[in-house]
Amino acid sequence: MTGHEGRRTPWEARWREGRTGWDRGGASPALGYWLEAGAIPGRNVLVPGAGRGYEVEALARHGYAVTAVDIAAEACRSLQEGLAEDGVEARVVQADLLSWQPESRFDAVYEQTCLCALDPADWPAYEQRLYSWLRPGGALLALFMQTGQEGGPPFHCDVAAMAALFPSARWRWPDEPPADWPHPGGRREAGVRLIRR
Repeated sequence: MTGHEGRRTPWEARWREGRTGWDRGGASPALGYWLEAGAIPGRNVLVPGAGRGYEVEALARHGYAVTAVDIAAEACRSLQEGLAEDGVEARVVQADLLSWQPESRFDAVYEQTCLCALDPADWPAYEQRLYSWLRPGGALLALFMQTGQEGGPPFHCDVAAMAALFPSARWRWPDEPPADWPHPGGRREAGVRLIRR
């Protein structure tokens, strides 16, 4: 079994069986905050690990050209159907993000539930890809999952560990501490807007 198949199989099963406890049933309030604050630069936005794509639709409705990527075929199908029903356009790609490469760089990446779903051993490779996908000056809008527990997914994304994973030599961190956002199941997310150097 290849790495791609190994990562895809459990997510396909979760989608088929309806085990999607991370699903809010709507867009994250953090996205609404960032949209109102004008914190999402440019026009081209990537949503990795998009799932049902509530944020994809919200971004598209605000005039962004959105690319949504997910490893699970069922997630992509559900997202495409939802977009079609609502008359919203976005590009949907089924791919393993640890091997996928876009044709051009993005102005922003909305990272919500992808990092915490990956094995922490894959985090450095994922950070490298996020860096390569963004243009210099582009924004990474990250919601780092705070589970306070061992194991996963979702894996705990300790903010100090995230500062090491996204080093200041490559990413400009904000002066203010991360915002705190609720997540289903009693978890919290630490919201941070990083700028790619």
